[in-house]
Amino acid sequence: QVQLVESGGGLVQPGGSLRLSCAASGSIFSINAMGWYRQAPGKQRELVATITSGGSTNYADSVKGRFTISRDNAKNTVYLQMNSLKPEDTAVYYCNAHIIDLHRRVLVHWGQGTQVTVSS
Repeated sequence: QVQLVESGGGLVQPGGSLRLSCAASGSIFSINAMGWYRQAPGKQRELVATITSGGSTNYADSVKGRFTISRDNAKNTVYLQMNSLKPEDTAVYYCNAHIIDLHRRVLVHWGQGTQVTVSS
């Protein structure tokens, strides 16, 4: 059994910052790519940023230069530092991980989501 637990969401004013964390636990052999996605009301879930096990990153154009994804492989944790937040960043943020379990199966896991609201 594998779980992804997110934390760090909340309400912030435009221009502010938040840091999201997502920790994976359970029957984990290793973790390949990890990432963050978001879903705003009435919209489809969209990619925000991804990071490989080697540290290569990819960002949506809308967050480049404002968001930074990182990971701590020893802690099986991925982070999303969000700066210069805008109202259009308001969404539920989900973490995602491609996990190889102890049976060497590769499965995609999702966190439960954390709300980020950017409003004055």
